Amino acid sequence: MRAATDAAEALTVEAIVENRLYGLALKDAALKLIAMHDAAPRIVRYTADMKRWLLTQSILAFHFQRVTSPSHPGLTAANLKALIADSGIASKNTAFAHLAEMRNYGLLVDVHERADKRVRPLRISETAETLIREWFDEHLKSLDTLDGGTRSLRSSADRRLLWYAQPRMSESLFHDPNWASPSQSVDTFVRTASGSNILHDLMSRLPPEKELETRMSIGPLRIGEFSRRYAISRTHARRLFERAQVLEICGWDASGDRGDFWLAAELIRDYRHWQAVKFAAIDEAFEWACSHVPEPTNEQREG
Repeated sequence: MRAATDAAEALTVEAIVENRLYGLALKDAALKLIAMHDAAPRIVRYTADMKRWLLTQSILAFHFQRVTSPSHPGLTAANLKALIADSGIASKNTAFAHLAEMRNYGLLVDVHERADKRVRPLRISETAETLIREWFDEHLKSLDTLDGGTRSLRSSADRRLLWYAQPRMSESLFHDPNWASPSQSVDTFVRTASGSNILHDLMSRLPPEKELETRMSIGPLRIGEFSRRYAISRTHARRLFERAQVLEICGWDASGDRGDFWLAAELIRDYRHWQAVKFAAIDEAFEWACSHVPEPTNEQREG
């Protein structure tokens, strides 16, 4: 294995938030997340709210841990149930339904390696790995923007880094209340279907170069635009915005949904800190992976 001293020092949450380029990096990341949704809306919805995000990342972690360590328990419904048993993130039935949906959409496939038909081992499909790799590498690019790093190049040079980093990142965020239980302003969005996508969309409209004001205008906005783009009912979208308006974290200049839409500085700061928690976990896991992934074999180098 590579020496641990070879790893670069990961960025802290505080360092990320205070970085003068963070607004730009965060906008680029938000735009990429939205683009991924637009390219594959039915698939990307599996990470479009906090419950689905945590379940999906836990499922991916099971798969990659099995890839890097064949003796590790594989992905089964029973193993996923055991993982979430004490977490409170989802019920057993919700977790099982999530597995079934991912399998129906081709994100999970059966592993035919056991005689016991009562157990159905699963693994992620090539489509799923391509998507998580795209998501991971885009975050590495954003981190590189902050400090001129080489994370993206290193990831491209050794595809195994994702396999080692993702489970560590997933476990870190799974148990971090700053991510899994964010402030009320952020939680209002991410606890509802497609709410994470809507929040990323709103934040992507902010001019990253402007200093924060009490209210930041992002121009005209119509609820129907979000219901169509994110395949949710207009009623669902309206209720989400109404809850946010009650908290006075966003709203329209004029009555109804007329005039320019504004975001409160409180929501923006809370969002930036929440996302910085994720960026810091990704950075720490990636640098850890760089120092723990085995040296590639000659076959891997040639491949």
